[in-house]
Amino acid sequence: MQATAYTYDPESRSGQVLLDDGTPVPFDAAAFDAGGLRLLRPGQRVRIETEETGAGGDSGAGRRITLVTLHTF
Repeated sequence: MQATAYTYDPESRSGQVLLDDGTPVPFDAAAFDAGGLRLLRPGQRVRIETEETGAGGDSGAGRRITLVTLHTF
């Protein structure tokens, strides 16, 4: 799935992405490290992998990002 980097904190290696519908979804350091990135800037297109966490709703709360990497064409 594709998204856009929204926030990123280099100290904690965590942040948020925006799905194409505008829903913000947070990611943690484990998801960032899994993608092999060293830096992420807001506005960059990224590819994410997610897993369902069991909490439903449209807010992205039922989703956990497991990988964040740059989207390449």
